[in-house]
Order: sequence, then C-alpha cells, then structure tokens
Amino acid sequence: MSQSVVAELAPHGVLRAAINMSNFLLVTGRTSSGDPDGVSPDMARAIAERLGVPVKLLPFPRPGELADAAGTDTWDIGLIGAEPARAEKIAFTPAYVEIEATYLVPAGSPIRKIEDVDHPGVRIAVTARSAYDLWLERNIRHAQLVRSDSLASATEKFLHDKLDALAGLRPGLLNDIQKIPGARILDGQFTAVQQAIGTARTNAAGAAFLRDFVEQAKASGFVAGLIEKHKVVGRLSVASPG
Repeated sequence: MSQSVVAELAPHGVLRAAINMSNFLLVTGRTSSGDPDGVSPDMARAIAERLGVPVKLLPFPRPGELADAAGTDTWDIGLIGAEPARAEKIAFTPAYVEIEATYLVPAGSPIRKIEDVDHPGVRIAVTARSAYDLWLERNIRHAQLVRSDSLASATEKFLHDKLDALAGLRPGLLNDIQKIPGARILDGQFTAVQQAIGTARTNAAGAAFLRDFVEQAKASGFVAGLIEKHKVVGRLSVASPG
C-alpha cells in the first residue's frame, strides 16, 4: 500500500468515514456497539482494512450536511450519492450501487407516465438536497418542486397539501404506497441515484485508490455479497463497471 494513499485518506491515523444515515437501504441498522451497519458502513470498513488503519464511522442525518462538510477536515471519505453539484468539492468513484428514483401519484391522478410529470401546474414533493432532488433541480422545466427536510415530511406534505406527485427512491415509495389507498408508482425511472465514495479533490492518490477499490469490489462479487448480507436484494443493484 502506497504511503501517499494512506497519508491522504487517513492523515490522522484513522479512516474517518462519513455515513449518510437517511438512506435506509445502505444503512439498515446498528452494530452491538452502536455504530451504523449496512452496505455503506461495510464498504468503509473494507477500505480501512485495505489501508491497514482503524475506521471511525461518522453519522450524518442528511446527505446535504455530509456534502457541506467536504473540505473541512471533518471526514476523509464520504459515502453519498454522486452528483455534479457535489463533485465541485468531492472526487467521486464510479458508483458501487444504483437505486431507481421515480414518482408516486395519488388515487385518480391523470398522470400515467414519467414524462407526464414535468408540466405547468404540477407540484412535486421532494426531499431537499437528496441526490434525486439535485437531479430534478437540473432537469425539471415546468413543474414546481416542493421541498421538505426528510422523506417522511415530504410524504406528509404530499398528502396534506394534495400535491400531484411524490418523488423518491422506488424502495421507499413501495413502503409509502401501503399507507396511501389508491396511490400508484409510475413505471420506469427519472434517474438512478449513483451511490459512490468520495474524498477531497486534492487527494489525487487517494481518489485513484478508491476508484480501483470500488471497481474490484463490484467485479469480485463483494458488493453483491453485502447486498445479500444486509437483505436488500431486489432493492439495491450493483452498478455497472465505471
């Protein structure tokens, strides 16, 4: 292992890994010691093992807060959805898993297809600063985005204010639809959130190491094994080679 890689990714002798706690597919529980557990914490643990250093998992309640801490010497790697806005400060690996993002619409909605959503007068409930919100901000031209702090509050606003669509990750919407009589989830996706690993853009050697690690983890079946271990088969997909 190159000492320049270790120096960049563990400058304090420990790998500080920022974990997005709001992604229920990637963080599925806690260990007996109280640390986050799931696919993304296990990816961080495997990276630390490869580097030969201890790992410290740093939980962040929302992805926007994790991204805001980039470049502040708070974390060394961040496990978060890769987005162009975030890539201004973070060097991302290729995705290791993908998650479909789509819409839920209420009973009786005239909206039948993904393409029907972006029209004047349509109001879309969305979780602020999520990866799919950033995508919608760049791509929605006519509909109105109505933001909330969390998926739960976005769902509440969707119901209370009788909005036209609720944007979200398909697995989360599959849970929501059980509580909303007559609601439908639209076929297809408007994007697939690319879950990746990032580090500071100044860490050139560290970023190259992380890219290689992710590609090897996908090719070897390690990522697929984590998906099976944490019982999220069918809800997370191993990303294609970068």
